[in-house]
Amino acid sequence: MSRGRLLMTNIVAFIVVLALIAGGAYYYVQNNNYVKTDNAKVSGDLHTITAPADGKLSGFNLEEGKKVSKDDELGKVSGAEKSMSVKTPADGTIIKKQANNDQMVQAGQTLASEVDMDSLYVIANIKEDELKDIEEGDQVDVTVDGDNDTTIDGSVEKIGYATNSLFSLMPKSNDDGNYTKVTQTVPVKISITNSSNKVLPGMNAEVKISKN
Repeated sequence: MSRGRLLMTNIVAFIVVLALIAGGAYYYVQNNNYVKTDNAKVSGDLHTITAPADGKLSGFNLEEGKKVSKDDELGKVSGAEKSMSVKTPADGTIIKKQANNDQMVQAGQTLASEVDMDSLYVIANIKEDELKDIEEGDQVDVTVDGDNDTTIDGSVEKIGYATNSLFSLMPKSNDDGNYTKVTQTVPVKISITNSSNKVLPGMNAEVKISKN
């Protein structure tokens, strides 16, 4: 092997070693200082606007995307004996309209759904063996698929009191003796402060929580 080729081989080997060291150091720092997961979604407090009585819906000219305030009158339901107002239960933005003007409705029927888009948050499902490394108030970096060029500031607001599997509709039984331990996840609520209008409820998110 010529001296030039040997020198080039050594340089390449040196660069590879440096890359491996840098990669290992980055992996160590990330795992030692952060809890990360992409098992997370943007959420918000969902409220339903319902029909107050049986009857015909009138004056209901609502559009999706409209901002509303608590106790706004959106229309009326006129029955056999009286007319009752349709009102909003909270401040928010209409995200789904489920009834139309002049439609016959029943008491309790959902007419629309709203979410306070100014108070969105993220629900991250954290592995049970990582919960010991986080606590309320920890700082969080959030990235949402709908706006993945922006890192959103967040903080741990609340840690759940039970695993997600506890609320499964069909929990698995281990009575057959073939038990396989499965790592459980616990929902963690993360408040966010600087999200854009590109961030919508239901979008996938990734979180990086600074360990305490």
